[in-house]
Amino acid sequence: MNTTIAFLKELFPPSSHERILLVGGSVRDHLLGREGTDIDLAACLDEAELVACGFRRVVPQSTTPIWFRHVQAFGAIEVTLLADLGNALAQDLARRDFTVNAMAMPLDGGIIDPLHGRRDLEERRLAACSSYSFRDDPLRIFRAFRFEADGWRMTPGCEALIREQDWRQPLSLVPVERYSREMLKALEAEDPERFFTRMLQFDAGGGYLPELFAMPAIPAGPLQHHPEGDLFSHAVQVLQRVAERTDNPLARFCAFFHDIGKLSTDPALYPKHHGHDDAGFDMARSLCERLRLPSGYRAALAWTSRLHGMLNRWGELRDSTRLKTAQQALKAEIGEILLQVSQADKPDGMFEREEWDRAVRVAAMTTTELGIDIARLEGMAPENRPDFILQKRIDMLRGGCDGKTGRPRKLEEA
Repeated sequence: MNTTIAFLKELFPPSSHERILLVGGSVRDHLLGREGTDIDLAACLDEAELVACGFRRVVPQSTTPIWFRHVQAFGAIEVTLLADLGNALAQDLARRDFTVNAMAMPLDGGIIDPLHGRRDLEERRLAACSSYSFRDDPLRIFRAFRFEADGWRMTPGCEALIREQDWRQPLSLVPVERYSREMLKALEAEDPERFFTRMLQFDAGGGYLPELFAMPAIPAGPLQHHPEGDLFSHAVQVLQRVAERTDNPLARFCAFFHDIGKLSTDPALYPKHHGHDDAGFDMARSLCERLRLPSGYRAALAWTSRLHGMLNRWGELRDSTRLKTAQQALKAEIGEILLQVSQADKPDGMFEREEWDRAVRVAAMTTTELGIDIARLEGMAPENRPDFILQKRIDMLRGGCDGKTGRPRKLEEA
């Protein structure tokens, strides 16, 4: 924080320092001893002063205008303009979401805390700033769930504000991108599953994620294989197991929705879900497109849905199928994610990581590394080349490949 304040005092002229305050997450993170990623300011400045300091005005779709500048060393700097640092500041803090985000700090030190946010911060307690907090911006409901995934807990009063009305119509006006940002942040948190659990408990967000609300009513599979019972409980278990291994939000996202294809099963076939791996491929893409997620999410979830069962049946697969599975995982860039999800999906399985790693190494080998004579390959009919190369990979997988490096043994010996 000392570095941040020193930078701000250099960025703004001395005559303006008494009119600038750090606010919101910047103050919260400072009091928690966390390194913040962006800087939030409230200031009593005129527009000419901000322009002179390199800021530009931005008008978001659903929030008040801000002034923005990006600095490589500190990230985004956002300034909210105030008419004064008295009543206008108090009103600005009262309009914020939670009391822990409603504190301000002058550049010369000290804390302005009219809503007792510091006390709530010490208790990791999430209290709404006013009775209108969620009405002013319904997305704050998901921000609360995201905070809870990171160890915070809402006060009874805060919970009551969410339960007091049906949020479907207000939330229909909130862009899906804003919801998705909160979901992805929650997936990086300590207990990511709590975000989805709270959505169900408060019946909030069905318009964004109808798949989630369908999960509790669907059996995960035959009870001898899924004693946890329903699909939601199974998704939570897999997410928790993957979260223990990685904080990668993409891996955690794929873990939670890996069985999305089971949502399409005819109820007459319950508790079995034959073909759900393939059914989930298109459903995964549809889900990610609706949530406006990056293209990497669409590919990763679609192929995780289709392929995770292959690793669960690894001992039954032909070598050619093992290699084709590894090749597709490489193409979709989910080699590690697929392994993590499959192991979490069937933690008592006999699958060995070393076998997967070896298949991936062989699948990634070039024709030169496989020891293929290029002249001979070019002399073949084009339709015969893929099978010839596949057979070379199979031979390498079965015994011609070093188990640690994945390189042909003859190259290792040389």
